[in-house]
Amino acid sequence: MSDFFYGIQYLFEEILFAPLNFLRSMDSWWGANTINWIFMIVGFVAFIYWMGQLKIFNDNNEENKDISAHSYL
Repeated sequence: MSDFFYGIQYLFEEILFAPLNFLRSMDSWWGANTINWIFMIVGFVAFIYWMGQLKIFNDNNEENKDISAHSYL
């Protein structure tokens, strides 16, 4: 049974995390944090898109702003 868990350990440490280990060993701070910057950019773009969609619905007065708009309130 322990071979099964050692197999899972090998899969994650040596195969699936190999790109992250490569980034960790880089000398460049910018290169090592590439994935973080990509996530930050994607999150920022999604936030801007979401705020744009909320503005569109707010400008069209499509939002129900009544106090009793939701049953749980």
